[in-house]
Amino acid sequence: MMTDFTIIKRSLRLRLFSTLITALTVAVAVCLMLVLLSLRDASRSAFNRGSGNIQLLLSADSSPMVSVLNAIFYANPPARAVKWPACQELLAKYPVDFAIPIQQGDSYRSFPILATTTQFFSAFQPNGDEKWKLADGEFFKAEFQIVAGASVAKVLGLKTGDSFFITHGISGINDTNEEERASGGDFPTMKAALAQMHRYSKYKIVGVLQPTGTSHDRALFTDLNSAWIVHAHEKRKLKDPTVTQTTAADLAASDQLITGVYVRFKTAPGSSESPALYTAYDDLKRHHPELTVALPGNEIDKLFTIVSNIDEVFVAMAAVVMLSSGIAILLALYNSMEQRRRQVAVLRVLGCSQVRIFGLVITEAALIGVFGALGGLVLSVMVNQIAARILDAKLGLALQPALLGTPTVLILFAAVVLASFAGIIPAVLAYRTTITRSLRPLG
Repeated sequence: MMTDFTIIKRSLRLRLFSTLITALTVAVAVCLMLVLLSLRDASRSAFNRGSGNIQLLLSADSSPMVSVLNAIFYANPPARAVKWPACQELLAKYPVDFAIPIQQGDSYRSFPILATTTQFFSAFQPNGDEKWKLADGEFFKAEFQIVAGASVAKVLGLKTGDSFFITHGISGINDTNEEERASGGDFPTMKAALAQMHRYSKYKIVGVLQPTGTSHDRALFTDLNSAWIVHAHEKRKLKDPTVTQTTAADLAASDQLITGVYVRFKTAPGSSESPALYTAYDDLKRHHPELTVALPGNEIDKLFTIVSNIDEVFVAMAAVVMLSSGIAILLALYNSMEQRRRQVAVLRVLGCSQVRIFGLVITEAALIGVFGALGGLVLSVMVNQIAARILDAKLGLALQPALLGTPTVLILFAAVVLASFAGIIPAVLAYRTTITRSLRPLG
């Protein structure tokens, strides 16, 4: 028995290549829309996760946004430092819950090293209310101990007990084997990089963190005194080559440099806001121009305000691609109608009404839209995962892209509706097909 479904299936099969290409254009448009929206949402979540429970960030960076990108998301090593004792004295007059000093600038095989205090793990929460958790080992308790973030440990195969020298600045060359190779003099680039290696003491990994889904997963963390000692020793060695050892007791105030301070103010029970926050913010900005004062939440909002303008351009481009896919469906069905007039006329002779013929063509167009929409849905899941891995590897931005419920349904529905509308003109042609003219003998 010849059913409407059988007719549509044969029609699509006879034009299989055209059907696949047309559905693919719909799939690409749907994929673009879904990926843009899901990555935008995932990016905002990733940035908010990274700032955790910090309310204020102090640094000497060129701008508040640069300060946030460097100190929290490890975009670049900060170019300027401030004295930690001076910052402590400054913050002592405010009701501070915690003030965690950080120092950046060193690395291990291109991964940033953040020197800080034990309070970084006890008070700072990188992801909402979630505290740091260890996958192995323990948090550092002494000098020259390192705790590795989950991503860097996985990429470099680091484990507790490993030891290595760290490098001043960002360099991919601070590996024992490469040190041995470079000693022969055949690798000038490696030798130049190895010249930046801090050789005073090897660092030892004492712990590996569980993933947090934040930029901190790609960093290594060490005791602040260790960083001060290493740099102070090198300065003392330049002045007096006979110096063989440097301890915390040898540190001067000028050695106790940091690149930022994570600050959170005391809040009332059950509240996440502190009246002292904005008072301190205004006071520090007004009376201490040498410091860059940033509100991480505000800077992230500013960043996404800028990015949203670019997003609108990409969404508009995706909409144009989707419109183009509708035109492709229209042209594919329109061109096929010239070849299908006899088929339509035969159906009319067999009893199909004009309305039924109209519906068959519209249904065929809608099915192409359905195939394209479903293909775009599958494609978007794949692209999201690939994009997330690339962004994590290149920028350290740990994204967890997920399809958004209502927007996803609306986009899929829009693709099918657009495809159905694209079938109207070919359907009208089929509706108006004249039986006698279309069944004339050929030739």
